[in-house]
Amino acid sequence: MAELSRELVVEALKGIRGPDLDRNIVELGMVSDVFISDGKVYFSINVPAERAQELEPLRQAAERVVKALPGVKGAVVSLTAERRQGSAPPPPRPQATAPAHNHGHAHNHGPAQSGPQRSKAGVPGIEAIVAVASGKGGVGKSTTAVNLALALKANGLRVGILDADVYGPSMPRLLGITGRPQQIENRIIVPMENYGMKVMSMGFLVDEGTAMIWRGPMVQSALMQMLREVAWGDLDVLIVDMPPGTGDAQLTMAQQVPLSGAVIVSTPQDLALIDARKGLNMFNKVEVPVLGIVENMSYFIAPDTGNRYDIFGHGGAKAEAEKIGVPFLGEVPLTISIRETSDAGTPVVVSEPEGPQAKIYRDIATRVWEQVKARSGRAAPSIVFE
Repeated sequence: MAELSRELVVEALKGIRGPDLDRNIVELGMVSDVFISDGKVYFSINVPAERAQELEPLRQAAERVVKALPGVKGAVVSLTAERRQGSAPPPPRPQATAPAHNHGHAHNHGPAQSGPQRSKAGVPGIEAIVAVASGKGGVGKSTTAVNLALALKANGLRVGILDADVYGPSMPRLLGITGRPQQIENRIIVPMENYGMKVMSMGFLVDEGTAMIWRGPMVQSALMQMLREVAWGDLDVLIVDMPPGTGDAQLTMAQQVPLSGAVIVSTPQDLALIDARKGLNMFNKVEVPVLGIVENMSYFIAPDTGNRYDIFGHGGAKAEAEKIGVPFLGEVPLTISIRETSDAGTPVVVSEPEGPQAKIYRDIATRVWEQVKARSGRAAPSIVFE
């Protein structure tokens, strides 16, 4: 019996004819890099965005062929409109979706600015999708995202949270959830749940110590599956905890998901603010509204005396928000309780709901939701690269 390998998978996929029914999808350059982990096979098939629904049977056929291979425990196959460099081009498509390595400098050419891919399909049952982002790591973005989500729930909304950080998922630990999600008919995944909130994360699908070495197309495929192939049910808002920075995952979400807006998390010091501007500029570039800035670790409250210390300076994020004309959503202090409850999987909003930190998060959540509702009448943002 041949050992499961990338070559074995590619060879099997050569039996799948492309849309022209002449050459196979491998010869047409439609298959992304194939990644295999723990018997599960991950890859995407590159198709024109406007034909994605029409070519769904092609994806299903490829999935069936791979699942039939010996040693395969499962397959994650997604359709994507991204095409890797050097591959044979599929039928022509609009050029607005620039690969991440072009650093946002792709240019539109005439009719490419108006195409079917510019309208982004929403997720049935979800009223609003809000990204929580930061320009760099280490600013407490994930802690802010989970407490914001729980604060929105405490304010009476139906809330879910998607951990979009494929390389460093943190929601299982932050929410104290273990185990694997179940899969039901039509490849739909049942999200995990705690504190009355639905949660999906790559951390539920791979072991905590697993090194994720995926390239861009694999990240894109995983994100789209966790977003669109999960039984979220009816939600008022889905919070998306973005990875830090401005890479493939962020562009994938901005380009393919109708985001209601983005919340930027920063710390007070100048270095963090410089990085925060990168995140702001990225969302502005792809016309996703910035709902506001949260200044995390804004000040330190000594647990013994209650005295306040501005360890990292103070007010930098507020000043930056005023400078660029976006709302300032609030200041979150650096406290022992926020760190301890986060590490324990009992976020402060649920473990100390009447405490001052929980009130801060609920106030921020109120401001975020006000911004979402104020913008809800606008059309979904379009992608325009200069």
